[in-house]
Amino acid sequence: MKVILRKAIKLILSVARLLCLKKIINQFDKLATLIRSEWYSLDIAKTGNNVIFKSSFYLYGGDRISIGNNVSFGKNSVLTAWTSYNGQKMNPHITIGSDCRFGEYNHITSTNNITIGDGLLTGRWVTISDNSHGESDYSSLKTPPAEREMYSKGEIVIGKNVWIGDKATILAGVTIGDGVIVGANSVVTKDIPPYTIVGGIPAKVIKRITV
Repeated sequence: MKVILRKAIKLILSVARLLCLKKIINQFDKLATLIRSEWYSLDIAKTGNNVIFKSSFYLYGGDRISIGNNVSFGKNSVLTAWTSYNGQKMNPHITIGSDCRFGEYNHITSTNNITIGDGLLTGRWVTISDNSHGESDYSSLKTPPAEREMYSKGEIVIGKNVWIGDKATILAGVTIGDGVIVGANSVVTKDIPPYTIVGGIPAKVIKRITV
């Protein structure tokens, strides 16, 4: 049913574009976004008001995910909570607060626990992952990555009003305090104190904001 609905919407939009009917296109785009958002919300354990999923959104494990009010996910975003992999059982949870804006091509994936506070803003291509394919020991590295057991160093906790720049990566086992700015292309591997600006690989404190 989902596939048929999506194909029907794409067909209508394609015809409208050929006729250069911009107003109709805009209205159908809004309608498609509304239908898509309501459809995905049915597969998520808890969603607040005004939760928006843009086109080509991918969802897995929605029954382990909770989302607050006024949250939007950009085009081609991925949101996954994996309960099993190659027979390995896991117990993931993703909790997202209110008033969050996720940019296009964001990838949020959990086998453990990810908690995101209110007011988050991200750029494009941001990755938030509490897991990896195996550990970095010799025994694991002898095994093909796809065959390794999923490993999580720990949960991810992101505070309120955090801004994460384009192509940044947040790895497992870190806590990011309130009001943090994560610079573009950074890789966060350790805890970040509140009200700081960080950047680099691995991310380090560049500036502390004081009253």
